[in-house]
Amino acid sequence: MVYLDGPQVYACAQCRTHLTSHDDIISKSFHGRHGRAYLFDQCVNVRNGPSQERWLMTGMHQVCDIFCKRCDSMVGWTYLKAFEASQKYKEGKYIIEKI
Repeated sequence: MVYLDGPQVYACAQCRTHLTSHDDIISKSFHGRHGRAYLFDQCVNVRNGPSQERWLMTGMHQVCDIFCKRCDSMVGWTYLKAFEASQKYKEGKYIIEKI
């Protein structure tokens, strides 16, 4: 497991495994399946689920749900591909829901 050092580390809500840091926040203006979510540039200690196309608020995207490597809780998803040109900035980024 990767240990992140710094004043503000975001961790899995179930087991407190480090996922990302405050410095990697791109936006706090996102919504997940269960409410507020943040868009992050990088994320550690997660595994990807299967790739799928999903219709989200901003259009069609190819995504993978992401799961905590320690406890296997779903913590969000990663954007593999955005089909709308205006959404390309999300590709390779992570949505974390449960923090």
